[in-house]
Amino acid sequence: MNGNDSSRNIIIVGFMGTGKSTVSRLLSERLGWESKDTDEEIERLAGRTIKQMFSEDGEQAFRDWESRVLEDVLVRGKQVVATGGGAVLRESNRRAMMSGGWVIALTADKMSLIRRVTSAVAAGTRPLLEGDAEDRVRVLLETRRNAYDFAHAMVDTSNRSPAEVAEMLMRWLPQSRN
Repeated sequence: MNGNDSSRNIIIVGFMGTGKSTVSRLLSERLGWESKDTDEEIERLAGRTIKQMFSEDGEQAFRDWESRVLEDVLVRGKQVVATGGGAVLRESNRRAMMSGGWVIALTADKMSLIRRVTSAVAAGTRPLLEGDAEDRVRVLLETRRNAYDFAHAMVDTSNRSPAEVAEMLMRWLPQSRN
């Protein structure tokens, strides 16, 4: 992030279960910025859950919503934006993120991810993991192996709490405390 521009957004990307939503809320509280979660915005605007969107309209329709919401959210500044794990799959989304602020990719090892998403799978809130969740995580990780490489910075959350990650990011962002 440009040292003279403390009004740009911080955009958090990463695979499901890396802690994007929690870290973004903690970081926004520390910065005094607005917190935006694109998945929550999609559900609010569409009037239904992401699971319903996947089952009724398919993944492509959901991805179209994701792109529109991301563009709309990034028009404003001084936000910490948590994106859905697959938001990085479209080149246009990656370009919007890069021009919209400082992009941080959260990562974690496969076993940490599986442990973290297991309860969400049981609750039925992870449509991409239906079936054998462990196998689906492995396959998705493989297909998205380099999907987050465009980010300005990466943080491995495997052995860090969300609060530790937020504190680490605060140390990286001294100009944003204004």
